[in-house]
Amino acid sequence: MRLLIAALGLAAALAAAPIAIDDVTGVYKSRFNNRLVDGTTYKSEDVLEIVKVSQRQAYVRAHLEFYNGHVCDISGVAQLENGALVYRPHENLGKDKCELTLQRKGDKIVFGDKNFACKNMYCGARGSFNDESFPMSSRRSIRYMPRLRASSQYAAAMREQGLAVPPPKDYKRDRDND
Repeated sequence: MRLLIAALGLAAALAAAPIAIDDVTGVYKSRFNNRLVDGTTYKSEDVLEIVKVSQRQAYVRAHLEFYNGHVCDISGVAQLENGALVYRPHENLGKDKCELTLQRKGDKIVFGDKNFACKNMYCGARGSFNDESFPMSSRRSIRYMPRLRASSQYAAAMREQGLAVPPPKDYKRDRDND
């Protein structure tokens, strides 16, 4: 009986918990050793940025690195739906539509990629978003917000949603204040 109760407790902890945008806003990073097919090793870094746009929207940018230099890169404005952040690109071509989700599962924030459609649009051959994750403990505040908001990815994401793009700031000056 104790084993059953422990198993049920573990299942509940791993179940998706609703995301509150304020609770996940920030930058998540993971550094790790990677390698090329010829055996050469190098350092890689996965990055996830989440920036609150409104109570129900967040700008999301993900850069994930994989074996042999393959990457997944995506950015856009995700909507809060059923406790998850969901990004659907407007240029969603093909039979299977890209629907990238970010859900909180236990102590992690986890990517979902229905039908691997986002992989096909935004990843190299060895990359995939599905089930990639970051520990919630890796979340940090974004200290480079002026530079992020001046980026081409942020501007494109805002335009895609029909949202106002803030004018570029002098982020060199602002960077000194970070």
